[in-house]
Amino acid sequence: MDMDSASSVVLQALTQATSQDTAVLKPAEEQLRQWETQPGFYSVLLNIFNNHMLDVNVRWLAVLYFKNGIDRYWRRVAPHALSEEEKTSLRAGLITNFNEPVNQIATQIAVLIAKVARLDCPRQWPELIPILLESVKGQDGLQQHRALLTFYHVTKTLASKRLAQDRRLFQDLASGIYSFACSLWSHHTDCFLQQIYARDEAAALSSLERTLLSLKEIKLYLTLFSYPPFQGFLNAVFERLKQFLECCRQVGPESTCREKLEKTIILYTKVLLDFLEYHPCAFIPLIQRSLEFAVSYVFTPSGEGVTFERFIVQCMNLIKMIVKNDAYKPAKNIDDSKPESLEAHKIKTAFFTHPTLTEIGRRLVSHYFLLTEEELAMWEEDPESFAVEETGGDSWKYSLRPCTEVLFLDIFHNYSQTLTPVLLDMVQNLQGPTNVEDPVQLLMKDAVYNAVGLAAYELFDNVDFDQWFKNQLLGELQVSHHRYKLIRRRVIWLIGQWISVKFKSDLRPLLYEVILSLMQDPDLNVVEMNLILNSSPPVDDFEFRTEQFLPYLESIFGLLFQLLQQVTECDTKMQVLHVISCVIERVNIQIRPYVGCLVQYLPLLWKQSEEHNMLRCAILTTLIHLVQGLGAESKNLYPFLLPVIQLSTDVSQPPHVYLLEDGLELWLVTLENSPAITPELLRIFQNMSALLELSSENLRTCFQIVNAYIYLSATEFLQNYAESLCRSFCDLLKDITNEGQVQVLKVVEIALKVSPILGAHMFQPLLPAVFRGIVDGERYPVVMSTYLGIMGRVLLQNSSFFSSLLTQMASECSQEMDQLLGSVIEMWVDRMDNITQPERRKLSSLALLSLLPSDNSVIQDKFCGIINICVEALHDVMTEDPETGTFKDCMLMSHFEEPKLSDDEEPPTEQDKRKKLLALEDPVHSVSLQQFVYEKLKAQQALMGDQGFGVLMETVDTELVRQLQEFLQGL
Repeated sequence: MDMDSASSVVLQALTQATSQDTAVLKPAEEQLRQWETQPGFYSVLLNIFNNHMLDVNVRWLAVLYFKNGIDRYWRRVAPHALSEEEKTSLRAGLITNFNEPVNQIATQIAVLIAKVARLDCPRQWPELIPILLESVKGQDGLQQHRALLTFYHVTKTLASKRLAQDRRLFQDLASGIYSFACSLWSHHTDCFLQQIYARDEAAALSSLERTLLSLKEIKLYLTLFSYPPFQGFLNAVFERLKQFLECCRQVGPESTCREKLEKTIILYTKVLLDFLEYHPCAFIPLIQRSLEFAVSYVFTPSGEGVTFERFIVQCMNLIKMIVKNDAYKPAKNIDDSKPESLEAHKIKTAFFTHPTLTEIGRRLVSHYFLLTEEELAMWEEDPESFAVEETGGDSWKYSLRPCTEVLFLDIFHNYSQTLTPVLLDMVQNLQGPTNVEDPVQLLMKDAVYNAVGLAAYELFDNVDFDQWFKNQLLGELQVSHHRYKLIRRRVIWLIGQWISVKFKSDLRPLLYEVILSLMQDPDLNVVEMNLILNSSPPVDDFEFRTEQFLPYLESIFGLLFQLLQQVTECDTKMQVLHVISCVIERVNIQIRPYVGCLVQYLPLLWKQSEEHNMLRCAILTTLIHLVQGLGAESKNLYPFLLPVIQLSTDVSQPPHVYLLEDGLELWLVTLENSPAITPELLRIFQNMSALLELSSENLRTCFQIVNAYIYLSATEFLQNYAESLCRSFCDLLKDITNEGQVQVLKVVEIALKVSPILGAHMFQPLLPAVFRGIVDGERYPVVMSTYLGIMGRVLLQNSSFFSSLLTQMASECSQEMDQLLGSVIEMWVDRMDNITQPERRKLSSLALLSLLPSDNSVIQDKFCGIINICVEALHDVMTEDPETGTFKDCMLMSHFEEPKLSDDEEPPTEQDKRKKLLALEDPVHSVSLQQFVYEKLKAQQALMGDQGFGVLMETVDTELVRQLQEFLQGL
């Protein structure tokens, strides 16, 4: 097919692909997709989007298809790659003219040329940069603009390449065209200034666009390389900035140039900020001028009438970055400091004189901290949105209020000696209640209190906050006039800032009473009360005392619950839930009488928050604390709780990405506090095998959940899930760290402890590896200790299973059973020091003693080692009774006692109680090692006779025999 007919067919398909009718659109898209790999397709697209007579939408689509094709088929190694001949033709066609009339299409063409340049320039496309430079120098306005736009995108793309060779190529390119870019910028800037003062706005706007593009171009070079010539350009930036700011007086808000003018001013400040960030040492000669410039426009009358909010933010960020920059701070030991750091520090010290700092500090607080009319109106109309907007992440980089607060903090931190008296003087001037008819004074007090709250840590030694609270702030909280609520809100916030810094615990009850009365005050919006509490709630700090809070618990918890229902913003609900969680965590079981309403409301809130995963995370955290507070009573929550756990821990459900970690924590505490297993609770475990496959950072919690199920109901759990669990464990052990291996083996050990018969049967596939690990002398001590703990349980509590395992392993190793048993005992004795836990050491001695009495020659041959282990274990567990002088086993437990708790201790969970009851049946805690040794030796003596037993005892070291007799005296 010739080019003309191909063009008409493709043009028709593109026209159909712009249709709103899916019946026309879909077949056309499919047809175009099939043509993507056909030779000549991209040449046709090039002809179509270069034809300015065609429909704009069709041309736009042709550009997009071409651009996507570069990503897929331009590289030589790509499947269906374009031929070199076609690529050569396309490259030539892309730069034949720069006269695209439509801005959006021109930008897309510039981007696609840059994509090709990234792959081909300069080797396969050496002519690109010279042609662009030539076109930029041309007299035609449109052609010059389009070439400059393309030049910028090409440079930006080449600058993003990271290989050293590519960086060198770009550096060569940059050094060659940097001076040209500067002259271009200077020329267009001069043109703009002449045209704007001549009131030729159309021409001025065109020049301003070119200024912006050439400035963007230079900014790319500045961030990458700190050439000396840049100093001249950067010094010129300050002059140009002043000229452009003066233009703001000339160009009113309604002017067509105003938006672009402000954009250019901001770009100038970005040039300075980026150069400072990437080349702090090269910026040192500019520190003085930068500070003079920024401070004069932001903190003196010079800026009046010309500055605008975004520019002020940029200037403040410039001051902040200079003040805070680590490269400009000398080392603690001056001799260790770099010369550049000392020079920068000297410049800063000379600039930030006492009068300058005083003026900056006062102006920040008395001018920039004042709430504006818009903010006050927003606070009245929508306090939730106002509070949410006040905070957040990197907002200081873009928003004025957070920016001023961050700058204040940084300057106060670095120059606190100078600024502390200034701030305290401002506080002193505002002592006593303020006239409610004087809005200026009210706003000033709000601003000063804001500053004192932000600088709480810096003012620790200079403010007696307890006295200030009693003598001044408490009185302000009791001023009931509706105009004073601004100050009441700020005072509570201020207390929240100081409470973890300096606030006597004796004053807590007074504070709780104030909070309670405020929360019941209809004039102070309850929403605002929440925002106040959340700065640093008085229940969430180190000095909190439960007994002081309990008299107010019912009232405050009830009001918090009302608040949770009233607020509508997602963030606010999360904040209230955080305070509720803190309260529940602090008072623990004493919350039980008051949570009925919350328990009824949370299912509704969960349903409403289906689209808000972060709110659901907050609900999960609240549920965790709620279950811990309710203990066994949490079973009443199961109809709501278990489906929540099911959803949060199901990796096939999208929300698990957000909810998994908290969901697992909730699952664990639910099991720990469950009084008995239920079919629904058992069924959730179906989620576990997929979780174990993930092998994520949550694996430890997963193992804790498995253990909790075993403690809760070993028989039902193991019968239902041991087989799948065993498969998961076998897969995990193939590729896991030593620590992970120990976690897996601990599950098996707990199963054997809780149910020796069923546990051994269910985890049978894992036990040969444990046996082999012991015989081979596992090198990692903690793993070896766990192996011996598992084998000790099997040998002591399921001897028939041990015999069958020994038979199986002897067959596998082609050894005699007795010979293999001898190897196990020998390794056990040799590696006893790997076992550090007293329980496991006692278990090992009980297990090996259980082999006696025996007439087996191998066991008798290892008798000395067995006695050695027993004496070591006796030393571990026997304590001497000072009254009788006799020894007793300190690990013995005879009955279950509810522990007596102090106020600070948490009550035992249901799982803690289950572990205690289990311990009463565990041989480690129910069998006296002293008695067991005695009985086994007696039995061995009876079996062998006195003479034979005497010969056997002679194999034991005399000192060991003496110690053994000392332990066994009186039996």
